[in-house]
Amino acid sequence: ACSPTDLSELLKEGTKESHDRAENTPFVKDFLKGQIKKEPFKLGTVALYFTYSALEEEMDRNKDNPIFAPLYFPLELHRREALVKDLKYFYGEDWKEKIQCSEATQRYVDRIHHVGQHEPELLVAHAYTRYMGDLSGGQVLKKVAQRALKLPSTEEGIQFYMFDNISNAQQFKQLYRARMNSLDLDKNTKERIVEEANQAFRFNMQVFDELDAIGRALTDEGQDGGVPVHDGKGDLRKCPYYADNLAGGAGPSCPFRAAAALAKQPLVQLILAACVAVAAGAIAWYIM
Repeated sequence: ACSPTDLSELLKEGTKESHDRAENTPFVKDFLKGQIKKEPFKLGTVALYFTYSALEEEMDRNKDNPIFAPLYFPLELHRREALVKDLKYFYGEDWKEKIQCSEATQRYVDRIHHVGQHEPELLVAHAYTRYMGDLSGGQVLKKVAQRALKLPSTEEGIQFYMFDNISNAQQFKQLYRARMNSLDLDKNTKERIVEEANQAFRFNMQVFDELDAIGRALTDEGQDGGVPVHDGKGDLRKCPYYADNLAGGAGPSCPFRAAAALAKQPLVQLILAACVAVAAGAIAWYIM
């Protein structure tokens, strides 16, 4: 049983509002509905890689510090290597050359490094926010992503969500909370940890907003395997005629657009209708 002064209970109650706000960001809401595009998902994986690289570097640094040591579970929790596998799947063997840390993620990373090096007791907040979330709502996101993005059933691309060394997530979370409650912390430090956890949620929401903006800016043909659309919104590199017109050149017009405009003429529509009628009669005759 937990008491109101236990750190796990203080964190649960003290971050409830932030947790609800994070779940209701447009990016997360669309994700839960299965309305996730592949490019933002890939960039989200990149953001997680930089975040967990920083977090686990600082956890390794403080693994013998009594103020954090009881929460050091590298075998069970560390995500960096799993994220490397996901990045190789999405970007290929040269993935390191194709990714970069976004502005929102960099702010998050900088804060984690500051905490790990100067206020290690606050590292508890970042570990709690990330890993407990991964073992809870993260498991729902795993299934949604696999289905919505048509990822392989062999779980490539979602290794981040796979905790192979945790046989029972619920029991492990109970153990983790018990370890948190065993930390020798005064009231003021606990309050600072709760505030830092709320700050961690804010960092995550900034990353979500960044990914949402990217996703909304993408056109359908900007996704992997998309089909170019010559309607002025498509990938210009796939329609040189439209690109030429956009640049103000005097080159030929896009044949797709020209054909569409021609088809709107009444005389052309009449001729097309007659052709369809003749073709239908010929087909019917052939079948009989």
